[in-house]
Amino acid sequence: MTKDKSILINNIYHMLSYAFQTLKQETYEDVAVESFDEMYNLLAAILAKGIGLQLKQGLYREYISHQEELTVMRGKINMPGTIKNRLLHKQMLTCDFDELSENNMLNQILKTTVMLLLRNGKVKAKYKDDLKKKMLYFSNVDTVEPTGIKWSSIRFQRNNQTYRMLVSICQLIIEGMLITTDAGNYRLASFVDEQRMSRLYEKFILEYYSRHYPELSVSASQIPWALDDGVGTMLPVMQTDIHLQRGNTVLIIDAKYYNHTTQVHFDKHTLHSNNLYQIFTYVKNRSYQFGEEDNTVSGMLLYAKTEEEIQPDNVYQMHGSQISVKTLDLNLPFVEIAAQMDRIVESHFTGVIKAD
Repeated sequence: MTKDKSILINNIYHMLSYAFQTLKQETYEDVAVESFDEMYNLLAAILAKGIGLQLKQGLYREYISHQEELTVMRGKINMPGTIKNRLLHKQMLTCDFDELSENNMLNQILKTTVMLLLRNGKVKAKYKDDLKKKMLYFSNVDTVEPTGIKWSSIRFQRNNQTYRMLVSICQLIIEGMLITTDAGNYRLASFVDEQRMSRLYEKFILEYYSRHYPELSVSASQIPWALDDGVGTMLPVMQTDIHLQRGNTVLIIDAKYYNHTTQVHFDKHTLHSNNLYQIFTYVKNRSYQFGEEDNTVSGMLLYAKTEEEIQPDNVYQMHGSQISVKTLDLNLPFVEIAAQMDRIVESHFTGVIKAD
């Protein structure tokens, strides 16, 4: 998919910076201007910078439950344990208490991810050295089994909001780069698998339009089914990737990041049928919501462009609605990527002004 690897990697930095607005802060400027030829180095640089900023604020700490045998009471006495000590003629109290500690899941995820990067041969020495220095402050933090992290159970609140971007980067590294060998050891695979990249691609497009087109309502909204009797038991949720709207004009974009933009059967290239069925269903059900009002609801499949010779570039008029299939070339300088995305808005919404 990459003609110029460094261009794609730097564009992924831009995509990350839209997905995680924290990266747009001045403190990350030196990461943004550096040219990267390996994804490992980009992520290591972001993580090192982010952990450094977090250390200045202080590592997040939370109360951890402990049970220890002590000579003096602390917290609450654990009666079964204390009685057992008495029976064994030990003059000790078994106590249960909470202690404020940095050895919590958020910091454990950071340390575990850094350890993976330090073991990777493609990470440059300067980034490893920087990460090693940061880890001196994590001496009281344990590592965890990477495949055992329950990402969906992680909750952020006011005291740990600054970890949101860091943990997301860690998840991208661990889920996108980690594979298990037969021996049970871990090694880093080539960055990045289709599923993880697809999530980032969707988030980038959504946040780009949200930031630069305030005149539009930009969301990843759900579309209700157009039901005659209101009974929708067991129907799947219609969840859009990107929903752009101004008045009665709507553009629904399904962002697709595949290794192959078309499917091939007996040397014949066709569009991914499920993708086309899905976007058509979204458009017709969304149009139904307007009732008798005049409306223009269009749909677009926006694929990340690959190196394949045949790339989709089609516009169809289906049952009164426009369905288009386009590609976004991520191998171009970012200003040209932005221009491609701007043209999509210009072709569907007249007179919309782009904001910086």
